[in-house]
Amino acid sequence: MAEILVDKLLQTVVNRNASDLHLAVGQPPVIRHDGRLVRLETKVLSAEDTMALMKSITPERCQQELQECGGSDFGFAFGDQARFRVSIFKQKGVVGLVLRQIPQKLLDFKDLGTPPALVELCHRPRGLVLVTGPTGSGKTTTLAAMIDYINETFDHHIITIEDPIEFYHTHKKSTVNQRELGVDVPTFAEAIRRALRQDPDVILVGEMRDLETIEAAITAAETGHIVFATLHTTGAQGTINRVIDVFPTNQQEQIRTQLSVSVIGILSQALLPKIGKGRVAAYELLVVTPAVSNLIRENKTYRINSVIQTSHKQGMILLDDHLFKLWQDGVCEKREVLFRANNAEELAAKIARAERGMFEDEDEARRRLARKDRGGAPIKSET
Repeated sequence: MAEILVDKLLQTVVNRNASDLHLAVGQPPVIRHDGRLVRLETKVLSAEDTMALMKSITPERCQQELQECGGSDFGFAFGDQARFRVSIFKQKGVVGLVLRQIPQKLLDFKDLGTPPALVELCHRPRGLVLVTGPTGSGKTTTLAAMIDYINETFDHHIITIEDPIEFYHTHKKSTVNQRELGVDVPTFAEAIRRALRQDPDVILVGEMRDLETIEAAITAAETGHIVFATLHTTGAQGTINRVIDVFPTNQQEQIRTQLSVSVIGILSQALLPKIGKGRVAAYELLVVTPAVSNLIRENKTYRINSVIQTSHKQGMILLDDHLFKLWQDGVCEKREVLFRANNAEELAAKIARAERGMFEDEDEARRRLARKDRGGAPIKSET
């Protein structure tokens, strides 16, 4: 019975093109469609229902982990229609599940609308590229597009370390080996260390979730590999600070120096509903130039946003500027862009000026940011 029910639920998710399925005791199954939660018109789930649903799709090792640790994650295929990333967990002593649908088709940069300069980062032979944003903002989809582009373009050895594997990559021009935590390797940090002995060109780290993993990823980038990784941070400026703050105070200066030479780009993204239907991503891209590298090394990360806003010629874009454009072009509602802004007050003021027909050009933006900058002195852009 549970298997039939789970098949029906997954078919509903696929048919409605929903991103997630939530199964919790005390309410009917819930799907997330275009960013909003919608209850399905079916029975309220009992503790026995969620337990049966969990058992019908969960590998034995993950059921064991649920008992021992209170939660587990894994991926599985729904026939040839879709793949799902599943998180099972205990809450109030009963079982809950969240299933994220992984698109069957790998999207490319054009589909995703990523900044053009992102392609150039994929051509770099070494360095650390961070893709950041809140949960559900499409980081994994963007990384999959980057790996697929490299796979089609270069004869590289690509090693991915994921928890769990979401998008499956086939060997194209490159050789791709995908390793899953708990199945192929015990930890991210251990997998990165072992990867360095496996003649890699590209290493993808599913998530930099602790000091050991961050340290291993930076070392891999320093030793002549290109490393792609994700972080749950918002904005390029905040990402640099977050990485440094993970380390003990006595190591922070050294890490700042290492980051200044290893990080080559940070893509921060947010996903928001479009007017009508569907969703669209807003992006922030920092390309690490010598000027940005100096700011990281000198602990002047508060100036990074100013550099991004005044360095369009290097392909950089500020998240709030992209959000403004999505509102201006009639793609997204004002409240949605303000909700995801890094500086909602400033974006609201900019929208208010635009509504009155007052638009500032790049020079005006540069002067305003220079006035705001704590250092007082205007920042020399590389444009």
